[in-house]
Amino acid sequence: MNEENIDGTNGCGKVRTGTQNEAALLALMEKTGYNMVQENGQRKFGGPPPGWEGPPPPRGCEVFVGKIPRDMYEDELVPVFERAGKIYEFRLMMEFSGENRGYAFVMYTTKEEAQLAIRILNNYEIRPGKFIGVCVSLDNCRLFIGAIPKEKKKEEILDEMKKVTEGVVDVIVYPSATDKTKNRGFAFVEYESHRAAAMARRKLIPGTFQLWGHTIQVDWADPEKEVDEETMQRVKVLYVRNLMISTTEETIKAEFNKFKPGAVERVKKLRDYAFVHFFNREDAVAAMSVMNGKCIDGASIEVTLAKPVNKENTWRQHLNGQISPNSENLIVYANKEESHPKTLGKPPTLLARLNGQHSPSPPEIERCTYPFFPGTKLTPISMYSLKSNHFNSAVMHLDYYCNKNNWAPPEYYLYSTTSQDGKVLLVYKIVIPAIANGSQSYFMPDKLCTTLEDAKELAAQFTLLHLDREHNLFSLDLCRRIWRK
Repeated sequence: MNEENIDGTNGCGKVRTGTQNEAALLALMEKTGYNMVQENGQRKFGGPPPGWEGPPPPRGCEVFVGKIPRDMYEDELVPVFERAGKIYEFRLMMEFSGENRGYAFVMYTTKEEAQLAIRILNNYEIRPGKFIGVCVSLDNCRLFIGAIPKEKKKEEILDEMKKVTEGVVDVIVYPSATDKTKNRGFAFVEYESHRAAAMARRKLIPGTFQLWGHTIQVDWADPEKEVDEETMQRVKVLYVRNLMISTTEETIKAEFNKFKPGAVERVKKLRDYAFVHFFNREDAVAAMSVMNGKCIDGASIEVTLAKPVNKENTWRQHLNGQISPNSENLIVYANKEESHPKTLGKPPTLLARLNGQHSPSPPEIERCTYPFFPGTKLTPISMYSLKSNHFNSAVMHLDYYCNKNNWAPPEYYLYSTTSQDGKVLLVYKIVIPAIANGSQSYFMPDKLCTTLEDAKELAAQFTLLHLDREHNLFSLDLCRRIWRK
């Protein structure tokens, strides 16, 4: 227990002394039987709870909690999160002053309890006008390694990564779409723990580290979308990858119909992967075990169950031009694919790639269209009279918050360079005139983009993250990703 006397205020706005804080925490420990210890900038409640036997809960049982009032502590927070299930461990991040840092991690004993916490407590009004954000927390154990020589095989890459880093478990390498004897120029390296991956990233990140005489690119791999088991039990679509570009949908359908004629409803192929829809789930599962590893047109294919994606997020992609209107299968499923190298999933919107998820507070406006009838009365308004949850892009959010702070609009300056393979790469520098004379005169991300829209969105996201640190604006999920790393 932290024995410092810390002043705090409770939900009624009354001052609560350090002695009262300590008494409230001691009462919580006595009531629950949990231990509490403070170390390394965090206070741990439980971990394990009283009477716990066996290993800790598996991956996927922990949630991240953000936007916690700085004067709120475990005696108020734990009862709220116990509504979702039994808490294995509650970790509240602490400042030296004794205030909390505005976020915590709650580990439940089962994945179902963690998912319930997200459903019932995300956007929960924990104090009048104070809404917390709750989302899944996953320790990232996977690194993206780019600029790998394309002639290198999986075994060579695995051996080399084991030589230069510790804790390597596996390497995921995808063959080229046009030449199956070569890789795609990048790989995913799986480590035994988040710490091992973080240490490897720290060693490799400076940009001077070389493999086989090549300067490699290193970053965190974007985690795969977690899909609950109940949803996966209803899936009757297979994801097939490593196809030849020349292989047709008719050929794929014929091959998958061989084990049971008429079982396949339809096939949708995109480049070197495809989605195979079955009439019945049982047939899909049986075909997966039969067809995985088989050769079609000389290519050894990989077959897995397709993972459903959030339809609302996919509709956003459709609106943003990320998905072709006739790509019906992309609107329903997302699986491992390399069109966006850093992720093992289908390419999400830039905002999703940067945030992991959209900011959970305030509640999001429903994205849809309504009929516009003749005679409907329209009222002229300013965009600045709207609330922030009416905006979907970071560029609009940045403009909105500059206006709300009575700042001049952000100024965007475009720069370009050329990649090793001849692509034009773009980056924006953003200047906020109102704070340009402060500690930071401009904001520029450390990533380059191939499209103008992505470059501008990335720069705006980067700026919002730094403004959030200095001016407490919002950007919960961006901060969550930085903290987890």
